[in-house]
Amino acid sequence: MFSTSQISVINVYSGKIKKILKSKGVERGDRIRIKKGSKIYEGILMPRIQLGDRDSLVIKLENGYNIGLRYSDNVEIELISKHKKVGKKELKPIKYDKNKPRISILSMGGTIASRVDYRTGGVVPRFTAEELIEDVPELREIANIYGRQVESILSENMEFKDYKKLIREVKKEIENGVDGIIITHGTDTLHYTAAALSFALENLPIPVILVGAQRSSDRASSDGPMNLICATQFIAKSDFGEIGVCMHATESDDYCFIHPACKIRKMHTSRRDAFRTINSKPWAKVYPDGRIEFLKEDYVRRDAKRKLVVKDKFEEKTALVKVHPSISPKIIDVLVKEKYRGLVIEGTGLGHAPSGIKDSLKRFLKSGIVVMTSQCLDGRINMNVYSTGRELQEIGVIPGEDMLPEVAYIKLSWLLGNYKDKREIKRLIKTNLRGEISERSEF
Repeated sequence: MFSTSQISVINVYSGKIKKILKSKGVERGDRIRIKKGSKIYEGILMPRIQLGDRDSLVIKLENGYNIGLRYSDNVEIELISKHKKVGKKELKPIKYDKNKPRISILSMGGTIASRVDYRTGGVVPRFTAEELIEDVPELREIANIYGRQVESILSENMEFKDYKKLIREVKKEIENGVDGIIITHGTDTLHYTAAALSFALENLPIPVILVGAQRSSDRASSDGPMNLICATQFIAKSDFGEIGVCMHATESDDYCFIHPACKIRKMHTSRRDAFRTINSKPWAKVYPDGRIEFLKEDYVRRDAKRKLVVKDKFEEKTALVKVHPSISPKIIDVLVKEKYRGLVIEGTGLGHAPSGIKDSLKRFLKSGIVVMTSQCLDGRINMNVYSTGRELQEIGVIPGEDMLPEVAYIKLSWLLGNYKDKREIKRLIKTNLRGEISERSEF
């Protein structure tokens, strides 16, 4: 799936294929039938992408998948139908209903915020309120929807400056008096953004729910619409007042989970239920029809009278390093040389790191802060069981309890950005501020 920023890389086929297509009267967007040997394929002719084979035809099948077929002399191409050239569709204005809540949907990009143009093969953003209602008409029945695009960015390209921009936009919507906010986001780093918002937005008066999609809108199995519907239902019909993440709970279209923002992780590359709450439970189950089953009751209730406090600074000289056999101490030494202030170690087991980097960690700790987490994810670290953990604590490495490595990284960078006293930062990194540290682990 390509983002709107990648449309420009769409390129043309080889001269040989262009000549064949022209002789058949075939253009991009036309429906064609390709016979190759004993097999027949039918679909919409798509453009070739920049890194694709110039001698392979790309068609979109009925199931939404694209396939590439290498052209050869035994390939037969038949035009089935021409694409229809249509003008821009005029969307109906949305009528305000005073009896429904006001929900603002802010788009940061990602699969959920785009749809395929079948004529060009490009992915185009659709994120005005009118476009949202056209794509997901169920939203109109639940709430008054206000949609706008903040950014259109691949989530792996997110930086601290993007967090700050999003935080400012959330603040604006809260000041405008909306009843809740939904943020659409690419799934790859959605959990980082959820943590960043959790720490930066203190005393939140209304719910903020992040939503993504694992499957694109051109596929019958797209999960985006249901995730969006469930998030809207949850805001409209619950008293929840925190930051959460709404994604499919199973591979089926039965219900979604509302995950805690600082206890979530993407655990599968492509499944619709890729996200899982780690070392805790989801806040709730939400069904598309509006039914809500809370699995935990210790959430913060919304209160419009609460005054939002924004702390949106992040220390960019913070690193997350995964230890491994034969790790070179030079990795840490480079961070010392570059004057990094924070380091989160994704250690092994109960919170261990190879003894070979101990001296480098000592050098880092002369001016910086080091926090230990575990690659195991489930469970919590305990650096008192083995001598390795005790020795690391003696030189100043701070146990991260059951914080996820990514959450510890975001939290440490946030603390370094907003607090000056090193002792206070060390105290707060060990303090549960947003549900990132469990009192006890039972999962």
